[in-house]
Amino acid sequence: MQVKILDTTLRDGEQTPGVSLTPEEKLRIALRLDDLGVDIIEAGSAITSEGEREALKRIAKEGLDAEICSFARPIESDIDAALECDVDSIHLVVPTSELHIKEKLRKPPSQVKEEALESVEYAKDHGLIVEFSAEDATRSNMQFLKGILKESISAGAERICACDTVGILTPERAYEFYGELSKLKAPLSVHCHNDLGLATANSLAAISAGATQIECTINGIGERAGNAALEEIAMALHVRKDRFQARTSLNLQEIYRTSRLVSRLTGMLV
Repeated sequence: MQVKILDTTLRDGEQTPGVSLTPEEKLRIALRLDDLGVDIIEAGSAITSEGEREALKRIAKEGLDAEICSFARPIESDIDAALECDVDSIHLVVPTSELHIKEKLRKPPSQVKEEALESVEYAKDHGLIVEFSAEDATRSNMQFLKGILKESISAGAERICACDTVGILTPERAYEFYGELSKLKAPLSVHCHNDLGLATANSLAAISAGATQIECTINGIGERAGNAALEEIAMALHVRKDRFQARTSLNLQEIYRTSRLVSRLTGMLV
């Protein structure tokens, strides 16, 4: 089975406290990630700032082999900002847990779903590839979660993602959770955080359960305890082919150079 790698070092990774990359530094990392062979580079969030848009534009203009992606909320202005940067795709992130819907969005679930699906259609109408991502998915009602993911596919999303936003999964639960979502028969991405030190284990369990894409960062950087580490996942899939029977497009010889570059530019020592 071929497993895609979405690297979010330049978006989720940059949310590490104390890390702030210039457009030039982001471009250097993006070039190295392309040499590494990642399939998708989530290069930032276009709506965030002018500097972020400059970085996205510079990366998009390089003609890299990797798909260039911008984070976006289900808001037209976010999608328009991504379009301005000429990216290939958006990572459309929609809160789906009762807690996030009630306390963060303060909208009824039906309105959240309606606005999310309208955003998928808007992005598709403007030529973007859409990854529809459920934020705080692992604390969401499964019926609501499966419903909104299924409808996002019908609206045109090319792939779906379920995020363990606060890192509460265990490998056994990850296998059950992503196994249930794999029944939707759509390209399924796993996005794990490392609050309990289980992001790599949970990501690998998701692959065993039917997920086809892993989202990760170089050196496992990210807010709080970080994200799943690309280098751990890459080597686990390579060394334990007998267990996972999964392939990536990564050039493993580039892991060390990429790790050192990210460490140096972020100031996060390995």
